[in-house]
Amino acid sequence: MANQVTMSDALLAYVRKVSLRDDRVLGGLRAESAGLPGGNALPVSAEEGQFLEFLVRLTGARQVLEIGTYTGYSTLCLARGLPPGARVVTCDNTAKWPEVGRPYWERAGVAERIDVRIGDALDVLAGLRDEPGAGPGSFDVVFIDADKERYPAYYEAALPLVRGGGLIVVDNTLFFGRVADDAVTDPETTAIRALNAGLRDDDRVDLAMLASADGITLLRKR
Repeated sequence: MANQVTMSDALLAYVRKVSLRDDRVLGGLRAESAGLPGGNALPVSAEEGQFLEFLVRLTGARQVLEIGTYTGYSTLCLARGLPPGARVVTCDNTAKWPEVGRPYWERAGVAERIDVRIGDALDVLAGLRDEPGAGPGSFDVVFIDADKERYPAYYEAALPLVRGGGLIVVDNTLFFGRVADDAVTDPETTAIRALNAGLRDDDRVDLAMLASADGITLLRKR
C-alpha cells in the first residue's frame, strides 16, 4: 500500500500541467485577489476550484450554499458547474470583497447564478431556514470556507439545509498541519480539530477526508 505522496513544487507543477483547465477569467480573478490583503491565502487554489466545479457537475446540483465568499473565486468555480437557472447563495460579512469578483462573474456569464448575502453567516443561515425555496433540505451542495473558529457552528447550521444525499465540502481541515500537533492550541486550530473529531463519529453523514490542498473533507448527508 502506497503512502501519501509528498507534493513537491515540481509535482504540483506537473499536476497543473496535465489536469488544470484554466482560462483568462479564472486567472484574472486569482491575480487580482493576490494583490489584496489575504489574497495569497484566502482563495482556494486553481486545482481546488476546478475540483469544486467538478463536484457541482457530478452531483447535478441546482442550489449551492457557500459560507465565506472573499473575492468570489470559489464562488465563480461553483457557479460555473451549475446549469442556467440554478444558483449559488454565498455569504460574507462585508460587501467589499465580493464586489471584486463580480466583474469576473459577469465575464464568465454566471453572475445571474450568484446570490450574495452580506451579514454574519450564522444569521444568514438562520434566515434561509424560513425562506421559500431555501429552507431545510433545499441545497444540494454546501461549501464551508470561512473563519475557522466557527466551523463547528457553521456545519451544524448548514446540515439541516442540505437534502438527503447532498454534499458538504469543508476546506482547510488539516489547517497547515497544525491539527496534528497537540502543542498548537490556538482557537482556530482547536475548532477545526474538534470538528474533525466530531465528524468521525457523526452518523448523520458519510465521510471522506482528502489529504489534498490544506485538507478537504467531503460529507454526504444520509
